[in-house]
Amino acid sequence: MAGMSPIFRRSGRRTENSEPRERLVTLIGKPDCHLCEDAQDVVERVCGDLGVPWEKKDITQDEELHRAYWEEIPVVLVDGAQHTFWRVDEERLRRALTS
Repeated sequence: MAGMSPIFRRSGRRTENSEPRERLVTLIGKPDCHLCEDAQDVVERVCGDLGVPWEKKDITQDEELHRAYWEEIPVVLVDGAQHTFWRVDEERLRRALTS
């Protein structure tokens, strides 16, 4: 399906602080972006550790995302709300997903 992004589900261990509710992390970026690659490494690691699904969206394939975020990529959303942009702090993302 055009416009659909895969959701990556990684099994991982749950920490005592993680809640059983379903979470979703969205990484918005573009190809050939070194900050996007760095952000993806952090998102993969944190989501993998916590068993949280994540998806990747490309602003070059979505005009609405391009208009909203082109100056801020990479952008990370947690449950649809903007969490951060440019650089992803691993501990801050981990706290957001376990609080």
